[in-house]
Amino acid sequence: MAEESWGPGSTEDAGASETAGAGGADGVLSVGGHSGTSETAGAGGADGAREVPEGGRADRTPEGGRALEGDSSGGGPVAPSPHLTEAELARSGELLNKIQALYGERVVGQADLRQSLLAALMVRGHVLIESVPGLAKTTAAQTLASAVSGSFRRIQCTPDLMPSDIVGTQIYNQQEGTFITQLGPVHANFVLLDEINRSSAKTQSAMLEAMQEGQTTIGGENHRLPQPFMVMATQNPIEEEGTYVLPEAQMDRFLMKVVISYPSASEEAQVLEMIDAGAFNRPSVATPISLAELEELQTYTSRAYVHPAIKAYIVDVINTTRGGGPNPLPGLDKHLRMGASPRGGIALMKVAQAHALMSGRNYVVPDDVKAMRHSVLRHRLVRTWDAVADGVSVTGLVDAAFNVVPVP
Repeated sequence: MAEESWGPGSTEDAGASETAGAGGADGVLSVGGHSGTSETAGAGGADGAREVPEGGRADRTPEGGRALEGDSSGGGPVAPSPHLTEAELARSGELLNKIQALYGERVVGQADLRQSLLAALMVRGHVLIESVPGLAKTTAAQTLASAVSGSFRRIQCTPDLMPSDIVGTQIYNQQEGTFITQLGPVHANFVLLDEINRSSAKTQSAMLEAMQEGQTTIGGENHRLPQPFMVMATQNPIEEEGTYVLPEAQMDRFLMKVVISYPSASEEAQVLEMIDAGAFNRPSVATPISLAELEELQTYTSRAYVHPAIKAYIVDVINTTRGGGPNPLPGLDKHLRMGASPRGGIALMKVAQAHALMSGRNYVVPDDVKAMRHSVLRHRLVRTWDAVADGVSVTGLVDAAFNVVPVP
């Protein structure tokens, strides 16, 4: 089988090596594995067809044309490629290293949480975190906000919390005889909703507009939220008394749901050593990036190249969770009442772009789609009562959907 190139110069060859959804031209069906995905396929493909003329640079565009940068032939300026250049990729890596350096000073272990929070930050998404108490969820949220110079607010959710306590309210000024708008704590760059399932359904719904539209409505007036805006909500799985289950409509608005467990013994020992040495009380050595640099990183992420075969792969996976796809799962309706929505496919692609940049690539490969599949899809699949009673896990159903879809 010829080596597949996922870089920005490879779509003109997509028709000759159509592998997405069909198992490849040689009839080999790859299930749940890695079918020849090469980390060495560069931005111009693996066939060495990228030529660099003297005095300039040639980048092949996805349409098969050529975009010349720095061309001195007198033909006039040509629009730059919409995809990430090597210089921009290096710049994104520099910004990511700064964020991770500061994050690593305060948070020990929890690699899945770090990766998920960073990916959500890069693609302007929101994260739902589920864990038992005391696993540094609040510390991680505060550290992420400080790493990008953003404002941070923490809201402790309780059954008597009202929507106005979150979004804000209007206060009557007796001296002037007018109402003054007082913005709530949701008007910050990073908002931590601690134990969101303890707030009532009315209060939970107040966050829908903020998360989806980036604004709040107070007294009939719209107030834009600061940008960037990111919600990190936590919920405790060990207590059910005094809690309200999040509706599926609101769950789907979270880019990812991260389930974290206890740290390892060595990581916990490292935490004790750092506390004993006063490491958490000392000022940070690492330098945070600015909000303008964060928006720059977010723009770079959205420009990571996604091959049409990768997009078709994502669509096939999402359709498989609904009972369709190229190889439908038999008896899936016995385990799932609802598959992933189109928002799930969008989330898979965006998170894959973020993972590609974190891996030092400006293009997406199938492994990027698989990397955080559980966090992206676990809260978008609704199991039947029989599946819950039989102990069928959501992560197992996600893996089953990926295993039957041919890897491009």
